[in-house]
Amino acid sequence: MSEKLLAPSCATCGARDASVFCNLDANQLADLDQQKSGGLYKKGEVIFNEGCNSRGLFCVFDGKVKLSMMGPSGKEQIVRFAQKGDVMGYNSMLSRSPLSATATVLEDAQVCLVPARYFFELIKKEPKFSLELLELTAKNWNQASRLITDMAQKTTKERLAEMLLWLKETFGLDEEDCIDVKLSREEIANMVGTATEAVIRLLSELKKEKLIELQGKRIRLLDIHGLVVLANLID
Repeated sequence: MSEKLLAPSCATCGARDASVFCNLDANQLADLDQQKSGGLYKKGEVIFNEGCNSRGLFCVFDGKVKLSMMGPSGKEQIVRFAQKGDVMGYNSMLSRSPLSATATVLEDAQVCLVPARYFFELIKKEPKFSLELLELTAKNWNQASRLITDMAQKTTKERLAEMLLWLKETFGLDEEDCIDVKLSREEIANMVGTATEAVIRLLSELKKEKLIELQGKRIRLLDIHGLVVLANLID
């Protein structure tokens, strides 16, 4: 269970400029402060579960979260990640349907919750907020469409190379130039859509080809251009 804590001020929040709340004025931010609540989630904790109704809009102040769906065979499929400034749970509210994914904390996360009632008030009253939300929905839809295309048309090795590049773009690099997120081999396999054993073998191949370097769960990209070519992202 999350630890309740005082939510950070929206006016001074370092994550706000990267979120859908970036265009709200000082009065609107003060009102938002009065409406939202905050929680601290430890690594491995679940923020919400697939199939439940969304209680509101979840906004990540700090930390890393994975969103995953359970397939018919009981296998997890990671669909996206959320980190500082990202929001979760809005699709469920907009479509008035149960949550389509489970949100699990990868690294200790501080998350704010904007109640559903106030979320819909913002949509009705603030055109800029609605536009930001619409643009975010379109972006996530494009990513989902690309994932479906990749699953159908690319080999497992091509998908793995593209996934590594996507992780770099999403999380950036740490001080040792490794992708700044730690994922298990099983989680990587769930993203690529293959067996864990296959991912272990393919990562070893990429290492032998000097495209990457492995340090436990940490992955350093040695040849980004080579990965781009392997992923079939350029002509």
